[in-house]
Amino acid sequence: MATGDAAYIKQINRRLIISKIIEEGMISRADLSKITNLTRATISVQVADLLEEELIVESQQEHHHVGRKPIMLSLNRHAGYALGVDLDYKQVTFTLSDLSGTPIQTEVIELKSSHYDEILEILTNQIKAFNKQCSESRFGLIGVVIGVHGIVSKNEMINFVPQHKWENKNLKKDLEKELNINIHIENNANLCSFAEKVYVRHHSENLISISMYSGIGLGILINGDLLKGYHGYAGEMGHMIIVPDGKPCNCGNLGCWELYASEASFFNQLEELHQKQGITYEDVKMLIKDEDPVTCDHLERFIQYVAIGLNNIINLLNPETLVLNSELLKLYPDAIDKIKSNLISSVSYYNELFISDLGKQAAVMGACAFAIKDFLEIPELRLTLNNQN
Repeated sequence: MATGDAAYIKQINRRLIISKIIEEGMISRADLSKITNLTRATISVQVADLLEEELIVESQQEHHHVGRKPIMLSLNRHAGYALGVDLDYKQVTFTLSDLSGTPIQTEVIELKSSHYDEILEILTNQIKAFNKQCSESRFGLIGVVIGVHGIVSKNEMINFVPQHKWENKNLKKDLEKELNINIHIENNANLCSFAEKVYVRHHSENLISISMYSGIGLGILINGDLLKGYHGYAGEMGHMIIVPDGKPCNCGNLGCWELYASEASFFNQLEELHQKQGITYEDVKMLIKDEDPVTCDHLERFIQYVAIGLNNIINLLNPETLVLNSELLKLYPDAIDKIKSNLISSVSYYNELFISDLGKQAAVMGACAFAIKDFLEIPELRLTLNNQN
């Protein structure tokens, strides 16, 4: 066997071993050999290397049987840290996670301007601060992944952000000029779908996550891989026209779905109906509880518009799992059942429809998971938010 072939096989085995250690949480060498079908000698050599690198750690599991306590292997979760960033319209959310994907710190900075250079400075300063904070760990800050609420190309260029009115911005390059850190730029909806797969829906290979906050974005997983399209722009279903000659959109079209079925549009219209500014989720919760007719009628129309878009998506992509990322829908009793009652076409097939448990943290959690997967160079990543190894 050629030396290159041996090195390649060793790398494949390493990735498999790391993946299984993370998936199992804690596992013995013997069990690791069984589930990977690798010889104990191979496991022994690989584990020795990983221990020397401080990427994994050993511990003795408590048991009440005669004989030696089994020595367990687990990921050294504090060997390095990942930074996920959700760059939204009015705020930027920074979440730092350990290597197990568990969040350990979150900071939110309100944006007073859409000016690119000002936001670039905020990002640079915050990333520098997090990098310094992580510097004493074995691998430090392993990567930064920024979720953008707009169109991101395959080469990570920001093509267009409707809310900020940015066009053709190379945020990755601009940040890397100031930072000696691995930076990735990704569409926020793609990160949300990745988070759902990594943290919650481990076995869903055909999954669509629909983010419904400042606009509507779709992250689409087909056979376990993100569907990005020719340029990387796939998933912009918020700009699918559902009302011909409808409301004007920032994208240039009329009647786009996100003007009728995003949370931003819902709150804007509800404030007009009530002639009151600054309506919050808590206000909506109370209005629903009081059975306010204006709010309840508005929610029913909102549900109908959500269902119209979903019907089109289901017919187009035939997904296994649909995940709606919306805090608003969590407030509305039987929201999922009401949406399903509007999906009555005999040709619309899907398996599951859920409201996301990750909520507004989905993008930053997906970003952290993306950075971890990239750092470990593993083909598949499965994490749990309650991982406390």
